[in-house]
Amino acid sequence: MEAIKAQELSDLIKKRIEEFEKKIDLDEMGVVISVADGIARVFGLRNCEYMELIEFPESGEVGIALNLEFDNVGIPVMGDYSKILEGHIAKRTGKVASIPVGEAVIGRVIDPVGRPLDGKGPIEAKEFRRIELKAPGIIKRKPVHEPMYTGIKAIDAMTPIGRGQRELILGDRQTGKTAIVIDAILAQKDTDVYCIYCAIGQKKSTVAQIIETLRRYGAMEYTTVVAACASDSAALQWIAPYSACAIGEYFRDTGRHALVIYDDLSKQAAEYREISLLLRRPPGREAYPGDIFYNHSRLLERAAKLDD
Repeated sequence: MEAIKAQELSDLIKKRIEEFEKKIDLDEMGVVISVADGIARVFGLRNCEYMELIEFPESGEVGIALNLEFDNVGIPVMGDYSKILEGHIAKRTGKVASIPVGEAVIGRVIDPVGRPLDGKGPIEAKEFRRIELKAPGIIKRKPVHEPMYTGIKAIDAMTPIGRGQRELILGDRQTGKTAIVIDAILAQKDTDVYCIYCAIGQKKSTVAQIIETLRRYGAMEYTTVVAACASDSAALQWIAPYSACAIGEYFRDTGRHALVIYDDLSKQAAEYREISLLLRRPPGREAYPGDIFYNHSRLLERAAKLDD
């Protein structure tokens, strides 16, 4: 038997090392220690980031890391939390909540994480955008000087709205607040304005009526509906306006105009209050958390008319 030469042995070992494909699963895992009222508490996700998406593989649900505590992470679940049990595995995704944007979402009805609700198949989007983005700075903004007509003469004459402006509609129940914004969407036909209607905490039948009205008058050709209905989880209703704003920001940043309607932010504030109380955050006036005003201001400040 011929003796194996040292060089041949060295070459063989080097070849095996080069051909070796080592697959390492770097995903950090945690264990669900409790789940109740839409909130899952997970132990073990030490390097988890704020607002990171957390996956529960055994139930197929996804949540958002919102409370980063010393020994556990509080995660509002964006789905049916009853499928998640104590002892289930929670897995980091390394991604922050994002939504598809662009022409692919025009004329579509989606939920706050971009899942289609209109039965027209998946959304073939080329670009995704984070739902939480920093508002433009002062230097980038341009004064409001261009009108945005609502189609209602009393508003356009007495309290005109400009492009880049934020406008609050206040009123009691059943006084026609939604009717005003639907008329404003219909008035954008044959203009260069894209519309995003965000329904928060409304009945599915009400949202279906609004969509049918928009379709009947041809407004869905330039409108996207983001719907988080009353039966959806508190987490979905909370992030809904941020998702709608991200879609509008895409059109703004590509040199186009967008009208974003939040209907309504009172329900979003109530859902955020529910999440905060369940996460044991200190309550303030009327049990709202201390950052409820920042919750809305950081959303509304993202709307702006940018300098050309």
